[in-house]
Amino acid sequence: MKTIDSIPTSKIQRATQLVQTGAKVGVNYLKYYGDKLIKTESEAKNRLNENNAEDIYDGLKKLKGSALKVAQMLSMEKSIMPQAYVEKFSLAQFSVPPLSPPLVSKTFKKYFGKLPSQIFDSFNLSSVNAASIGQVHLAEKNGKKFAVKIQYPGVADSIASDLALVKPIAIKMFNIKGKDNDKYFKEVENKLIEETNYLLEIKQSKEIVNACKHIPNLKFPNYYEDYSSERIITMDWMDGEHLSEFTAHNRNQEKATKLGQALWDFYMFQMHKLKKVHADPHPGNFLVSKEGLLIALDFGCMKTIPDSFYVPYFELAKEENINNKELFTKKLFELEILRKDDTKEELRFFSSMFHEMLSLFTKPFHVKEFDFSNPDFFSKIAELGEKYSKNTELKKMNGNRGSKHFIYINRTFFGLYNLMFDLKAKAIIINNYNTL
Repeated sequence: MKTIDSIPTSKIQRATQLVQTGAKVGVNYLKYYGDKLIKTESEAKNRLNENNAEDIYDGLKKLKGSALKVAQMLSMEKSIMPQAYVEKFSLAQFSVPPLSPPLVSKTFKKYFGKLPSQIFDSFNLSSVNAASIGQVHLAEKNGKKFAVKIQYPGVADSIASDLALVKPIAIKMFNIKGKDNDKYFKEVENKLIEETNYLLEIKQSKEIVNACKHIPNLKFPNYYEDYSSERIITMDWMDGEHLSEFTAHNRNQEKATKLGQALWDFYMFQMHKLKKVHADPHPGNFLVSKEGLLIALDFGCMKTIPDSFYVPYFELAKEENINNKELFTKKLFELEILRKDDTKEELRFFSSMFHEMLSLFTKPFHVKEFDFSNPDFFSKIAELGEKYSKNTELKKMNGNRGSKHFIYINRTFFGLYNLMFDLKAKAIIINNYNTL
């Protein structure tokens, strides 16, 4: 893969890159209008989505950092985003052009004060994995292997300006209106700031390892402060293949269910016992060992769940509460899905919409065991997402809905559900975490 010798770090450089990307998107729309004259609407729109997804991703991967992280987050919204965007943006999870070896050495010395060769016995300057915020290198010291994650230069300093640049796109995509939409962008900004603080990540990683190490079939690396800094993390090198690689070839149902139960228990234990959750469940953050154990990595994005959100959120996971109209409406107000300034039309529409969505999305919590390999469940979620993405009535209304906590909690569940489906995990015991 081609390497990168420099990353735009100033506001002007990064804005210029996005303007250039915007110009390419403009050209794609001109092609789209031409295609409509000679092709069907569906064919023309598919080509537009493919061209835009490729050009936007190519622009974002040069910037890295927050802009690319947002693309990664959007790739998990499979029921909202066109397939072309999902496929292209998902590359941001663990497959982007890495820094060149000279830039790696320069960056390492800037952040740690020493060259890699002055700390480790050996250090591979070519990365083994490059993502949106940092890339991983293999190192050795005293016969032991380490994974060293180096943050891209300028990423932490450009978060606010990057989000300001992508904000107009997000507002249009999710139909966000109203003067108080800043709370959603501030939530994302705060989480991204936390993700760039590697000292915080080490602290959070150790807390999660200590709290969850008893969960069966789950494995974690150890973390090393002596070989880490605010922009560099050193941890155990963990042998295994990415979850997406494993699911592509696995035909062993027993192994799939074992891994799925471990993954589900891991998340339910965090949600219900710790009230703090690993809010970045994409395939690049999980490995499968040769022994068939699930290895969990990267705890930079941890979301604390306050009781004011936790209680009504999980009360609406109960089937009897969803079908209790008075209680259901009360909880929607508590979760800020319904607003006091809503019109009667908006109250009716969003009550009906969320009743339909929650009745489907919470199905795993209505049974003792759930089959996540069943494509019907996921196709219905996709159909529902498509239904409301095309709803003309919804487009006229204020899409500024829900507590700010929904952003990362919903992201967690969407990502978790997708991983469980990819694993084809069957007979998952939903409340097994209570026995651990």
